[in-house]
Amino acid sequence: MTYPDIRPRRLRRTPALRRLVAESGVAPRQLVLPLFVREGATEVTPIASMPGVVQHTRDTLKKVANEAVAAGLGGVMLFGIPETKDATGSGAIDPHGILNLAINDVVADVGDELCVRADLCLDEFPDHGHCGVLDGDGNVDNDRTLDIYATMALAQAAAGVDLVAPSGMMDGQVRMVREALDTGEHTGVGILAYSAKYASAFYGPFREAVDSSLQGDRRTYQQDPANRLEGVREARLDVAEGADIVLVKPALGYLDVLAAVKAAVDVPVAAYNVSGEYSMVEAAAAQGWIDREAAILESLTSIHRAGADIILTYWALEAAGLLRA
Repeated sequence: MTYPDIRPRRLRRTPALRRLVAESGVAPRQLVLPLFVREGATEVTPIASMPGVVQHTRDTLKKVANEAVAAGLGGVMLFGIPETKDATGSGAIDPHGILNLAINDVVADVGDELCVRADLCLDEFPDHGHCGVLDGDGNVDNDRTLDIYATMALAQAAAGVDLVAPSGMMDGQVRMVREALDTGEHTGVGILAYSAKYASAFYGPFREAVDSSLQGDRRTYQQDPANRLEGVREARLDVAEGADIVLVKPALGYLDVLAAVKAAVDVPVAAYNVSGEYSMVEAAAAQGWIDREAAILESLTSIHRAGADIILTYWALEAAGLLRA
């Protein structure tokens, strides 16, 4: 009988040994918490398809931002939900619109201690729910949308945002936003570009979270889930146009894209652990089918292992506590 000469299990024998040789490890500073704030709200509104996630009031938004500071998170990502919508999504560029007010609230409260990011996209604001304005045939008009993104970037910068996050997947959006910020004397505001954003089925719960009024789908501007190289190309284009950070969305279903983007660019890479990925784990855990906390940490570790320097996740606060423990 011949026994093995090489025994890799030696380094798995105890928790201390496993910690010693771990190749990947997520830290709270790498986690970003997405937050939804609803215009006119006087109490939080639970999101049924995302257990534990809510639409915030302006006051509860500030409270959770302070919790993010205490947890050592890498920041927050803000999304605004307006009371009224119109064809051009004018609330997105209004200095007194909910998203710009939310930026100002959080920055005024914890701005020196927390990196504040904000979604730079129209989808929550127009009555048709698309990420840009529509032409006469009902198609998204790329170049007219760019003009609005530029104005939106200036409004967010004036509110005090650290990073704008153009997520609409319009061609040239990073260049247009960078030029607007620089011309408007906001050279210190960075760009977290949604570079490889796919037309995914995993966004379903997010649509409830932002009260989406989407008509049709976004396949003419978000990427085809079948394509990997396309995501790499988009990331390279965004870096060339001035992106400070590039992002892959979704995360778990696109780990190959994430790894390829990480290898292709020389800026930090983020990934968005999206609503559907979150809700699947929560639903399975509620049925007793999986170990919830272990699944959370395994999900985040896999995203980091694939190449993410930064992870946007609805578990950010809880995960920070689990990581410290």
